[in-house]
Parts: sequence; structure tokens; C-alpha cells
Amino acid sequence: MFPVPQNRLALTAIAQNAAHGKWRTEAMRSHETPRLIFVAKGQGRITVAGLTRGFGANNLIFLPHKTMYGFECGPTVYGQMLTIPMAMAPEWPEEPLHLRLRDVVAQKELAAHLDALERELKSTLPGSDRAAHYQLGLLSIYFERQMNQRDDDTFDARTETASARLVAAYTDLIERHYNEAKTVADYAAMLGVTPTHLTRCCKETSNAPALTLLNDRIMFEARLMLRDSALPVAHVADQLGYGSAAYFTRSFQAKTGLTPSQFRKKGPLTAL
Repeated sequence: MFPVPQNRLALTAIAQNAAHGKWRTEAMRSHETPRLIFVAKGQGRITVAGLTRGFGANNLIFLPHKTMYGFECGPTVYGQMLTIPMAMAPEWPEEPLHLRLRDVVAQKELAAHLDALERELKSTLPGSDRAAHYQLGLLSIYFERQMNQRDDDTFDARTETASARLVAAYTDLIERHYNEAKTVADYAAMLGVTPTHLTRCCKETSNAPALTLLNDRIMFEARLMLRDSALPVAHVADQLGYGSAAYFTRSFQAKTGLTPSQFRKKGPLTAL
């Protein structure tokens, strides 16, 4: 999502940025390392592993590495995204989690943790990098405690449904194979269901057909490769599993309204 090294501790602001288009937040994507999203204000919807739910102010959303997600970021939404180095991933949950912080004390405690972490990340004092990682460790303890204290009514029972489990498995397969030119029928066969059933479940959990989730993920990667690399369009097409550059160009233009070359001319991506 953001042009920061995938395995470096970083804290980045989240806000609407019309100049880069809604795809920067809404398109399906994943990261090589875990992410923690804090929504300070505003509300919207986020789709994690194919399950869409609402979010609001004082929400914490944890995303394990390689978890496919995308979210609506309206003009009132503001928050931060924390990039967690893979070396510290064992200190965080193995599954996605969505916490709603209703207690004022907990909200203030989180603000203090994030402020301390951001201060060390910006510091030029000796040991600031080490201090930032220690602050991340404290934040992981805070998150664990909030997770253990959450109310039963904050648990989303839909995550335990057969449809949600199937779609989560589907998004996991997409992350592993999106550049291999597999069709929805191929994924359905891998999951032991029919394409019709898979699409029905995707619509039930995310209000989007199975093909939309797949194409959205591929096109997000295409945009990143076009804007943040100098690879020829033909090589981008090949790496994403397209049979030809011409087919890739037609697909890309149908999705974005621009040819790959026109899109690339907008220049490298910048942080939101």
C-alpha cells in the first residue's frame, strides 16, 4: 500500500488522497509483513480475507502478513498504519483481529504508545532505532491485553460461517497464485467446490463476485509494478501471468481507463 520497505518498522498516516485514486486503499492487496491499522476518526468498511465489516473511530485492525485486504477511506477517515518487521511477527496474533476501543482509558493508553513510537522513529538520538523496537514490543503487549479484555459482543460470528471460511481460503490461494493465470474455476477446483458456489459465498461475505476479488488483486499489483519499477510493460504482463502484453493492456485499460504506459507516466507513488 505504501512505498516503505516491507520489512522495516514504520508508522504512516492514512487519509483520503484523491490525487492517487481510490485504488490505493480500496483495491485488494497484501503485505510481506504484518500491519496494524489504527482508525482515529471517521468510518467506513474494510474487507479482510474476503469478509467485509464496518469500522469507526478508535478501531484497531491487525493484519497478519500475506492477508488480502482493502478498505474504503472517505474524506472523514484519518488514522495510521504500522508496519511490523517480520522478526517481531511472533509477538502478534496469527489471525486477523478487529478491536473496537470503547474505554477512554484504553484509547488514551494507545495514543501514548503510538506517540512514543513515532517520537523514537523520528529521533536522531543514539539508540532511537532500538528504542522504537522496544516501543513496538510494548504496543504488542497492549494489543494482547485489549484482545483478552474485549467484550463478547465485539466478536463477529460471521468469521465462523462456512462461507467466510471458504472465502478466506480462496483469498489465501489468490495470494499464493495470483500471478499464475489461474481462473476462478481453477481456484474452485482447488477448494473442492463449484465456481458458482464460490462466487455465491464471495457475494455473501464481501458483496463482490469471486472474479472481482481475483482481478482486483492482480490489478493492484500491476499498478505497483508500473509505477514503482522500470520493467517494460511486456515484462509486467509476463510476471502477472498474462499470455501477451496486448491482452494485459486491454485488461488494464478496461479496469483503469488508461493504458499501462499512460498510467506509468503519472510517476512513482508517494505515501498517502
